[in-house]
Amino acid sequence: MKTTNVTPEDLAGSVLSVPPLPLKSDLSLAEAECGRLVRHIEAGGVTTILWGGNAQLQHWPVGRYAEFLAMAEATAAAGSWVIPSIGPDYGKLLEEAKILAGTRFPTAMLLPMPAHTDPAGVARAVRDTVQAMGKPAIVYIRQANYIAPEELGKLAADGQVCAVKYAVNRPSFREDPYLAELVDSVGPERIVSGFGEIPAVGHLDAYHLAGFTAGCVCIAPRLSMRVLAALKARDIAGAERLLEPIRPLEDLREKLSPIRVIHEAVRLAGVADTGPIYPMFSNIEARHHAVIEKAALRLLEVEHELAAMPAAAE
Repeated sequence: MKTTNVTPEDLAGSVLSVPPLPLKSDLSLAEAECGRLVRHIEAGGVTTILWGGNAQLQHWPVGRYAEFLAMAEATAAAGSWVIPSIGPDYGKLLEEAKILAGTRFPTAMLLPMPAHTDPAGVARAVRDTVQAMGKPAIVYIRQANYIAPEELGKLAADGQVCAVKYAVNRPSFREDPYLAELVDSVGPERIVSGFGEIPAVGHLDAYHLAGFTAGCVCIAPRLSMRVLAALKARDIAGAERLLEPIRPLEDLREKLSPIRVIHEAVRLAGVADTGPIYPMFSNIEARHHAVIEKAALRLLEVEHELAAMPAAAE
């Protein structure tokens, strides 16, 4: 597991996979299945594992957080970068930050608090968490004006924030005044698009962000890495073509539930048995399984085709 300081090169070097969390029927960690999922992701060239919203870590008990961290470290390859998430409320941020202080993880992502915040309060929470953790944080932004761009820039300049995950929904991902301000304050090399492969096209094309996080990468890591490579090469048309096998599953995630669908899709594709989803979500209804399975298996089929290609063809 990567334990060195986080750099812009780390953000740009790989898609940041955001896997669901495999669990047993009693909601304990299914470590063997977690390992299967991580190895599948790594086998496709993805070197970053971000355990966050798809894993429902905002609901994971503080008393079992060390158990989760041990699993996250044990299942990763030596060169992989593992990012645990903490929070989102202030009390949980501080409690989990204290646990992380005694670990080898170089950073953690602060899950977004969707309500009962203001920009100054969020900035204070980031500073206090970093002090308790003794390592810089990744700030996850899901709503406009969550934190003032100039304040976030100061936190980054002071070494308290090493990266930003940005996922504010807009009618056009190429037109976002708040993101433009964040880019000016923090720098595009420290910001990743946080919506998956499809919105990443607009974000990276218009704002030159470092990379993107994704859920479908858990099924088709080689394909997702090809999308990243195309965007880095400014081949927007090529990236759009590569998205075609991803769109059916992403459309289902948008229509039904991003988290519930990817949790089930990983299982239905045979990548890993994800088991029950952690409350307060529930597993998606069986009537949706056939269409999710069809989209997931098609995505996996493309992944297998890429895996079978000679290295020169890739």
